[in-house]
Amino acid sequence: QVQLVESGGGSVQAGGSLRLSCAASGYTYSSSCMGWFRQAPRKEREGVAHVDSDGSTSYADSVKGRFTISKDNAKNTLYLQMSSLKPEDTAMYYCAAIDPADHWLGCGRVSAYNYWGQGTQVTVSS
Repeated sequence: QVQLVESGGGSVQAGGSLRLSCAASGYTYSSSCMGWFRQAPRKEREGVAHVDSDGSTSYADSVKGRFTISKDNAKNTLYLQMSSLKPEDTAMYYCAAIDPADHWLGCGRVSAYNYWGQGTQVTVSS
């Protein structure tokens, strides 16, 4: 059974930094897409960044140049380094993964992700 557990959220002031971590069990990070998503109150869940099995990455325009996604296959851990945080980055952040059998769907769609963590809250104050 796949389990994804996020950590590292918290409250920071605008301009600050946080690093989110996502530890996986029952899943091999190198085998498919992994991503970070976020959902603010009264808004739809949106993709923040994802990394494919070949290491290629993609970012939402709103976080390009500020956020960096990375993974440590040996530790089965996914990271999201967030810098220059803005109040509009405030949201619940989720780690997610696509089952290798569904890798053909690609990494870009929220609906393609089979496995989700419970989320970690990030709050950025002005």
